[in-house]
Parts: sequence; structure tokens; C-alpha cells
Amino acid sequence: MLTAQIESFVECLGEFKPLFPKHWEELALNKDKVPLDPQYEIYEAREARGELLFVTLRDLGMPVGYFIGFIAPGLHYKTCLTCTMDIFWVHPEYRSKGLPGVKLFRAVEAELKRRGVQRWFAGSKCHADASALFEFLKFEKVEIYYSKWLGE
Repeated sequence: MLTAQIESFVECLGEFKPLFPKHWEELALNKDKVPLDPQYEIYEAREARGELLFVTLRDLGMPVGYFIGFIAPGLHYKTCLTCTMDIFWVHPEYRSKGLPGVKLFRAVEAELKRRGVQRWFAGSKCHADASALFEFLKFEKVEIYYSKWLGE
């Protein structure tokens, strides 16, 4: 049975770390130039300040997905508490089992409301488009990001 819950990033890191390479392999761009090398200490510091939201998706206790977002007043709108999604991922084997993305994002939304967050930004990769999920959850399309590799 799939469950979504708010958990501590620091306490769950060891358990979820094995999923990060799978996420990276599936979705990262420029993998031949940019290795997976998270700055865990920054995530830990943000969590300690109450600025990180970590919502997990589990199947009978086993980790199968996650959402990480950063919560802070907007840099341009200091009176608007905002959540900016960092990453989310659901194991491919679970994506067709009872709408796990919806379950995950509804848990995120409930927690954001509980924390008094007013605005939430989330997005998806163009090569692995999750727009249908966001549209189902009543998000508005507000921006498109571009990337250009400038390194050697």
C-alpha cells in the first residue's frame, strides 16, 4: 500500500540515497559532464532552519518516491511565503499504480497549507513531461526554463 508522509530529510537520507542515482540516470541532462554529487550539508542546514520540506512515498515502508521543496519568502515578494520545488521522483515501477504522483503532491499541498505557504512553484523536465500531473492538480503554467551547456 502506497503512503505519502512528511519525514526528516536528515533521518531518511541513508534510506533514500540509493534512489538518487536512479533519478539522476533517468532525468539528468549532460550526464557525461555533470556527475551526481549532491551538497547534502546544504539540504541538512535548510532543514534545520525549517526551510526544507521532504515528503516521502513508501510502499509497505519501502522508499519508492520523494518530493523536496524549499520554503522561504519570495526574493521579489517578501510577504509571500513560497515553496519552490527542488526535485521529485517516483520509481518507474509505481507510476501506474493508483496515481502515486497525485498522492505525493496532495500530501505536499496539505503540509504547505499547514505551514502557511501561499505560493508553490513546481515543474518538470521537457524530456519527461509531468504537465498532466500538474494540470490535474490545478497548477497554472507560468514559465518555461531553458538550458545551454557552456562548459568544455
